[in-house]
Amino acid sequence: MYTGIQHLHSYMTYLVLLGVLISFGSALAGMSGNRPFTDGDRKRGLLGLIPAHLQWIIGLILYFISPLGASNFSGAAMKDSVSRLYMLEHPLTMVIAVVLITIGYSRAKRMIGTQGGFKSIAIFYGIALLLILIRIPWNAWPGN
Repeated sequence: MYTGIQHLHSYMTYLVLLGVLISFGSALAGMSGNRPFTDGDRKRGLLGLIPAHLQWIIGLILYFISPLGASNFSGAAMKDSVSRLYMLEHPLTMVIAVVLITIGYSRAKRMIGTQGGFKSIAIFYGIALLLILIRIPWNAWPGN
């Protein structure tokens, strides 16, 4: 079961990145097009929100069943960079990224008819995307 969830979590990352990139790119295009934020634009924001939340739930499960997660939490593990990445840095950064995506989407959905929706998604999803990219454990990804 652990291996299956670990692979699901790894491959789901592609959907998260794709969804956040599409939402972010759409918001940038909307901002430069100087048009109002519509319900269709709001739905494109869901392409980043939904996979990020699903990934967070899968990651939370993985955190508690993995030998690298919560069970590894100790002072000695904090001195090891790989252990620290899996038990603290990666989960904390991803939680912050999901919170930023949620805030960006929540603010944008109240701004239908204005330019502010694009700006909200562009800023919050952009910061979240950056955080996701810097804290993915690239060396442990399938295929590496």
